[in-house]
Amino acid sequence: MALRTGRQSLQVLQQKNRVTSTAPPAKVKGTSAAPPVAAAAAGKKRAAWDLKGQVNDMKDKVTNYKGKVQSLSGENARLQTTREQLQKQLELLTSQNCDLSQQLCSSESKLQSEQKKLLHSEKEGNRLTELSQRLESELATEKCAVNELRTTNQSMTQQLKDKEGRLICLEGENSRLQTMVREQSEEINDLKCRVTEKDTQIYTLETERRRLHNTVQELKGNIRVFCRVRPTLPSEKTSPAGHIIFPPNDEKAILLTKTEESHIGRDKSQAVKYDFNFDCIFPPNTSQAAVFEEISLLVQSALDGYPVCIFAYGQTGSGKTYTMEGPENLSVDTMGMIPRAIRQIFTYADELKSKGWQYKFTASFLEIYNETLRDLLVNRPEKKHEYDIRKVSSSSNEVYVTNLRYVEVSSVEEVHDLLQMAKTNRSVAKTALNDRSSRSHSVFQLKIEGENGLRDVRTSSVLSLIDLAGSERLDRSLSTGDRLKETQSINTSLSTLGMVITSLCNKDAHIPYRNSKLTYLLQNSLGGNSKVLMFVNISPSEENFAESVNSLRFASKVNECVIGTARANRK
Repeated sequence: MALRTGRQSLQVLQQKNRVTSTAPPAKVKGTSAAPPVAAAAAGKKRAAWDLKGQVNDMKDKVTNYKGKVQSLSGENARLQTTREQLQKQLELLTSQNCDLSQQLCSSESKLQSEQKKLLHSEKEGNRLTELSQRLESELATEKCAVNELRTTNQSMTQQLKDKEGRLICLEGENSRLQTMVREQSEEINDLKCRVTEKDTQIYTLETERRRLHNTVQELKGNIRVFCRVRPTLPSEKTSPAGHIIFPPNDEKAILLTKTEESHIGRDKSQAVKYDFNFDCIFPPNTSQAAVFEEISLLVQSALDGYPVCIFAYGQTGSGKTYTMEGPENLSVDTMGMIPRAIRQIFTYADELKSKGWQYKFTASFLEIYNETLRDLLVNRPEKKHEYDIRKVSSSSNEVYVTNLRYVEVSSVEEVHDLLQMAKTNRSVAKTALNDRSSRSHSVFQLKIEGENGLRDVRTSSVLSLIDLAGSERLDRSLSTGDRLKETQSINTSLSTLGMVITSLCNKDAHIPYRNSKLTYLLQNSLGGNSKVLMFVNISPSEENFAESVNSLRFASKVNECVIGTARANRK
């Protein structure tokens, strides 16, 4: 408003100046206008001779000019005054104009700021409008949701009332169940006490079973001898083996007969009879399962912590390898004593897990060839490896073989794989008595370590299963060269085995274990703390009569031995 007023005052002053400059000169005070006559005369040119008239005209003009000059002087003074006033007003107005210009700039700046604020306010208004619309939409949605929630709330309220009623019923049921649980807990505690008592009874009965089992084995003898006659092979004569007789009234007797010419010159011939008695006799038609059934209790003793040694003795081709391992193509019916013993060990070990027993099994398989040890679980043994039999410590009689591969096994299948590998690597050769003759002693050993954490009882034993090399007389085997050396080494080690057993029977102070690698390795399986079973295998062929008699005589000597009472290795 102040700016507008200043502009209007400036415009009024400028208009006044323009009016003053364009107005006719004012009449000077004290002067009078020329008389009309003079004016008229002035308008008319006087004659040249009328000097007086001209002078009068000049005087009139001078007078007229003086009046104008006076009038103009007064007007000039007034205008000067007016100019000064206007100048002052102009300066004032200029100052006001500057102030107003500054105010105008400030106002314009404020106006721009306000315009920006207005634009921002418009944007904010638009945003708020959109927000309001969105909120209104959300509000409508929320209203719908609230209505749904109200409906749901009503439904849930009704359900809550139903649940409260149900809860009251369940609380009653819970009280009843808690009472039942307390009764069941008391009954469970009572059953736990009874189970503990039963476990103690089971452990006591198991201990008694082991004691009675061991007593039965002791009554049978810690060294027992079984005789097995193999069947007639298709390549042999089909005539029945009449020289071998199994008395029907005595299952533990076997009789060998042979007709010999008289040595006193008479024509009559006489029958020579050789009568033998063993712990068990197996005729040719006896199955592998029936044979194993007789030794299964002895195998069981190995799990009970007793050292057990089972070996097959006999001439070449008498069926030792078949008895211990089985044929080349194994089946369930033809499996030998070694795979059957392993299966029984693992089966019974699984059953004992429920009674707190845990077992660790470690297998090894070696052969003794010409008094040299060879690992059968290594396909290509390194020549630099030497296998020596050494004691575990100076205070222990337990022995081990240096550089021998000891394999920890946990299943029957793993052991069967090891047996197959060993069968492939075993030394065999051809002799006059058998096309494929085992030329070495094979020794399979399974170390059994048991622990019962519930009773803090530990057991340790070794199950040794040995297939001895074929025993044969030099004149019968017709061996020469390397075969002759092999036969001599085999017969020497078998003789040492007989000497060791005899020394144990006689309770000699010195037992010649070290005379043979075989007996040195098996010293802990042959002594008084162990249980020993010997298979004596004989051929049904009559041409092997002499060899069969020699084998049975050796077995009879072994059968007469008593090596003492076996003791379980328990801690």
